[in-house]
Amino acid sequence: MMTAKSLSRLEAIPVFYAETMVADSESYSPSAAKPKAVVAAWQEFGFPMTLKEPVPASLEQFELAHDEVYVEEVLTCATENGFGNRSPAVASSLPYTSGAMLAAAREALGNGLVAVAPCSGFHHAGYDHGGGYCTFNGLMVTALTLIDEGLVRRVGILDLDQHWGDGTQNIIDHLGAKDRLRHYHPRMDVRGTYDAARFLRMLPDTVRKFGDCDIVLYQAGADPHIDDPLGGWLTTKQLQTRDRLVFEGLAELGVPVAWNLAGGYQRDKTGSIRPVLQIHESTMKECVQVYATKPG
Repeated sequence: MMTAKSLSRLEAIPVFYAETMVADSESYSPSAAKPKAVVAAWQEFGFPMTLKEPVPASLEQFELAHDEVYVEEVLTCATENGFGNRSPAVASSLPYTSGAMLAAAREALGNGLVAVAPCSGFHHAGYDHGGGYCTFNGLMVTALTLIDEGLVRRVGILDLDQHWGDGTQNIIDHLGAKDRLRHYHPRMDVRGTYDAARFLRMLPDTVRKFGDCDIVLYQAGADPHIDDPLGGWLTTKQLQTRDRLVFEGLAELGVPVAWNLAGGYQRDKTGSIRPVLQIHESTMKECVQVYATKPG
């Protein structure tokens, strides 16, 4: 088995981004506008990465995970999106955010290591509904497309956002897809009060349970941070440890990973989401340390 120290590495981390992924959600959540800010911050930091254009998800791909009427009504703004409005800008961005996740997964399968989709807003979206700032479940669109195309046998969804991926589980249960998907969130273990030290002790074993997957989709949420208004149980250092354990563990297993941003709601005194950007910078730094030839 390869180790994180001996595995092959990439000259640059593939990042699937286009401005078509970005929208003003007209809501409390910064998620729809976050991709642009995150990529700019990563570029300013100087991480070794290559930007690639995502292909938008198709109607057929959306309908592998969602009710076709729901898909049509969201995209035509006939019903509310996950932000609770009917914004045409949000509707236009949705094929590209799910498309970025799918493109990152394809890339990770191809290079055998890693790729990134700097987007959010997936795991609360269920089969025929959105909510919690999530409209379409790009995790499930990606997983089910890869399975449908025969590219993988089993997909892992490692969801380390603060909040339970109720939409993800809803789709898995509705479609009877649990034999093809492994879905994990800390709530499955801790239920109630989160214990950071216990979570980190258990995380290497948790990651090893994904060893039978052909790829893992990793939600590296920023909202578990102790200062997040919608989170509150991991320090900055503990979040960094979380990401390192995930990337090193999957690298040792030889399982490719496509990761995204998920939630994050902190703001500084000026109203900037800089605290969230710093957490996403930390995740990219850990990714680069494990997978790039020139660690950041």
